Amino acid sequence: MSYAIRRLTPADVEAYRAIRLEALTNHPEAFGSAAEDFVLHAITDLEAVLEKLVFFGGLTPDGELVGIMAFDVSQGRQAHRAWVIQVYVRPHMRGTGCAAALLDAVIDYARGEVKQLHLSVAAHNAPALRLYEKAGFEIYGTDPRFMAVNGRYIDEHLMVRLLDKAPGKTDQ
Repeated sequence: MSYAIRRLTPADVEAYRAIRLEALTNHPEAFGSAAEDFVLHAITDLEAVLEKLVFFGGLTPDGELVGIMAFDVSQGRQAHRAWVIQVYVRPHMRGTGCAAALLDAVIDYARGEVKQLHLSVAAHNAPALRLYEKAGFEIYGTDPRFMAVNGRYIDEHLMVRLLDKAPGKTDQ
């Protein structure tokens, strides 16, 4: 299935709301936010999120938003760092390269903004780990029992990609 990657704007709020709610509902173990909290946000709050963060979306030719990924830059003394957050691709688009294309868009954007990109990913999420490692991210730590979802503890791997170094290369 074909798709295009573009930056989302507050005008995409309804599509964003739908895909984000789907992600939080169907994969609660993958996100620190809960669906029951997300539904309480007013549309104006979500528009503000789309304005504040840099969001990229994967869209099909008919305009369906099938994937999202956001870039959130740190402030102050950590302004050289940013986070990849709110990563989700709808099940029917997994394996199409959409997630990799979204990640490429975030990395390309980040190159002009920061020196390193961070993310966290559930330790059991093998497909996501493969995607991030292929893109040059490396695990630098694990946060045990990062969250509890439905009576199950979820460990999170912390990953980084140093944009001013070649992928996979770290100081020795």
